[in-house]
Amino acid sequence: MSDVPEASNREEVEENTPEPEEQSDDSSDDGEASGDTEMDFLRNLFSKTLGISGEKVLDELTLEGVASYIQSGKCKNIICMVGAGISTSAGIPDFRSPDTGLYANLQKYNLPYPEAIFQIDYFKKHPEPFFALARELYPGQFKPTVCHYFIKLLKDKGLLKRCYSQNIDTLERVAGLEGEDLIEAHGTFYTSHCVSFMCRKEYDLDWMKEKIFSDDIPKCDKCSNLVKPDIVFFGENLPKRFFTSMAMDFPRCDLLIIMGTSLQVQPFAALVGRVSNSCPRLLINLEKAGGADPILGIISIGGGMDFDSAKAYRDVAHISTCDDGCLELAELLGWKAELEEMVKREHEKINSKAEEEQTNQSSGAAGKAESGKAESGKAESGKAESGKAESGKGEVE
Repeated sequence: MSDVPEASNREEVEENTPEPEEQSDDSSDDGEASGDTEMDFLRNLFSKTLGISGEKVLDELTLEGVASYIQSGKCKNIICMVGAGISTSAGIPDFRSPDTGLYANLQKYNLPYPEAIFQIDYFKKHPEPFFALARELYPGQFKPTVCHYFIKLLKDKGLLKRCYSQNIDTLERVAGLEGEDLIEAHGTFYTSHCVSFMCRKEYDLDWMKEKIFSDDIPKCDKCSNLVKPDIVFFGENLPKRFFTSMAMDFPRCDLLIIMGTSLQVQPFAALVGRVSNSCPRLLINLEKAGGADPILGIISIGGGMDFDSAKAYRDVAHISTCDDGCLELAELLGWKAELEEMVKREHEKINSKAEEEQTNQSSGAAGKAESGKAESGKAESGKAESGKAESGKGEVE
């Protein structure tokens, strides 16, 4: 599964879907997050109204300009914001594409509406559709894309501050990012918990995978309630770490790279406005996203991105697939061969591991079959011997 079904507490919800207010696990965090957002708005308001923009860092508003800035040595902390678009080339559908998107292909589950499959109240009453879908799209069946490995390359170069992901497919982890490198804004399949607030027992990825692929509805060993992967459903709060980390990371950001997301719904979309006024922002996407509100744009306020106006000074839109955009940027940086070699090497490792697991499973199945035959043979032999003995007795008598 790629991008989690996004809601106010997620990302990428249908625009006409009502959205509850975003809350963290702690009311004080809510207050701080709300206060920070208001301060960001006021700072933008004053700077725009007074005609104060940030320092122009890029030589030109192109991919070449971004590459030159990265090579300058002034760019030390890069934050990536990613959505479903970075995983579509791995075979994982996004949510909104009219014909191929996830929401367009849920008819077989007989849902009252597409988003219900990720609605916490619906899940507690009818968990079967979600787990059937999870079986189709479960993490571990797909390989990371060029884009995932480009982010890993940024880490290897010492440039990645953090990757903020809307996705639940865990491909960032498979590509080599670790927990400290990631903010999984919509949660993850990596861990699961009992839905009971009185229990909350934790389960790992292997436990959940075994349950899902055995067609069992996962139930808690301790209290028999449902167990749900730690992905954020509609009606649930975003992880607390999302709120605490963004306050520390974004003010220190030297370059924001946004890939594969429509930036339509809060709070994820608002992250683009949390960097400093001088921080360049690169969008790699099939279409432009995150633009300033048209009405606020008329009076030159608002935190959206400005790609085309005469006042544009830091935002770059590179219209392409995420993989192609990353390859082009890598080539400009002199990293293309290294990136391609990484993708080839890591995919070979994944293929080799999958073949080994399949061989082990086949051997195990064959062993069970042979054991079954042996047991069956013993039983038949026992019956035959017993029959002979009974027959012998009859003859003697």
